[in-house]
Formats: sequence, structure tokens, C-alpha cells
Amino acid sequence: MPYQIETLLTGYKLVEGPAVDDEGRLYFSDAHGGGVYCREPDGRTRKIVADRMRIGGLALHADGGVVVSGEDVSHIRGDDVRLLLRDADGGKFNDLCTDSSGRVLVGCRRFEPFARPLNVVPGELHRIGLDGTSEVLYDQVGLPNGVGFSPDGSVLYHSDSVHTHVIAHDVDDDGKLSGRRIFVEVEGGAPDGLAVDEDGGVWVALFGGGAVVRVTPQGRIDDRVEVPASAATSVCFGGRKSHDLYITTRDHTGDESLGGCVHRTSVGVAGVPIPLARV
Repeated sequence: MPYQIETLLTGYKLVEGPAVDDEGRLYFSDAHGGGVYCREPDGRTRKIVADRMRIGGLALHADGGVVVSGEDVSHIRGDDVRLLLRDADGGKFNDLCTDSSGRVLVGCRRFEPFARPLNVVPGELHRIGLDGTSEVLYDQVGLPNGVGFSPDGSVLYHSDSVHTHVIAHDVDDDGKLSGRRIFVEVEGGAPDGLAVDEDGGVWVALFGGGAVVRVTPQGRIDDRVEVPASAATSVCFGGRKSHDLYITTRDHTGDESLGGCVHRTSVGVAGVPIPLARV
């Protein structure tokens, strides 16, 4: 049976970075319209970060507020903005995630993905430590996008939207990475944001593919959620028993005037809890 899609929010430009807190509040950014928004469980929506552009990923912080990407990586709580990471060579930061310790892993892109023709310069993945220092974990990622961990934290997944695959690394107890490999090749769209369920399935939004696909831990696509959009941008879990999948988009194919949207569907499996940032 096809999934039943509920459209929660419309009228944005490029919705990204969804995250749901323990109270059921949904946070997301409008990368091209600017800002970060919070949707309350009763449907009321407010802007909590004004104007900031190009936020491709966000994480909730243990001390309140959000960690966001863009021109740099910053922790924003009300009017307080704390710089966490800036690239000296002008790289911009895209999607991000947290590990079990609350460190932040964030991809750095080195070209403009919406420019034509594309001039691809590979980026890398950075990790911001609890002491505020940062390190590059690996490079040679065409366009770094969605990033997340397996349920036990032993595998790191990372979308490369240029090369239309998701890569994987093994993670040891000290956080060191090894065994780089292609986890899955996708067709009919570019892998964008991703989220992992408690059974180890990786749900990947397909930009240009109008869908979200589920990939088994063995790298096989075994499910597909069709979305009323040409460009699905990201996903996260939340809701009752964490069985709801929130899907963000750049457009709505049924009515182009609706712009970027937030959709929700129930997929019958819980998402892996996302640790709060502590950097």
C-alpha cells in the first residue's frame, strides 16, 4: 500500500534540516528563504532564527538553542550566537549530525551546487569536539549532504549528492573511521538528507527523485515513499513512538505556488534517537 502523505507546512523556498525534540516540536530551516522555524505540536509555527541563509543542517543543543550550518557553524540561542567552526579557505557548511558524545559532524562544500555549469570541488567531513577543537575526518566527497549513524554507532553514513551514492565508514570505540566504501548507489535522483531507523534502515531523501528510499544495512533499497515534490531534501523521525517520518522539500508538484513544504507520514518503525549537541 502507498504511504499516506500529510502536508503540514507550505510556502517556503528550500526546507532543510528537520529535527524533532522530546516535546514533539519540529525544527527546520529555509535555506534559500532564510531562518530557522519551530512548529509546535498544535501547529503554531514561529521563527526562532532570523535571516540566516544557507542552513543545510541543524541539531538541537543540550543548553538550548540550535547548532546550524551555513557560512559557518554556530550555536544560536536567542540573541546569543557562538561561533563553532569557520573554514579559512571559504568553504560553506551543509548537513550535520551529532554523535553519542554530543560532538557535531558537519560536511563542508567547496562549490555552489545551484550554479550552472557545475564546477565541482570535493569537500570533506569535519568533527567539532567537546573542547571546541575540530578535525577533518575524511575528504573527497563531491557534495557532502545527509549524515548519520547506525543504531549502535558502529557505521557512519554520508550522502554524496554529486556522485549519487551514500558512502559508509566503520567507527571504532575511539571514534576513528576506517573501511570507506560505497554503501548504496541511487538512481533517479541525488541522495540528500538521511535518517536511520532502529532496525538499521537508512531513509534517504532523493533530490530530483520525488521520493524517500529506505536502504537496508546491507545496502539494498527495500522501500520507497513517493512525495508530491520533485526535490525531497531531508528527513527525520518523530511523533508517536517515533514512527512518523517528516520529509522536507523544495517544491510541491501538485501546486507550484505552495513552494517548499514539510510532509509527514507513518512508516511503522522508530527512528534512532538523535543525541543533543554538547559542543
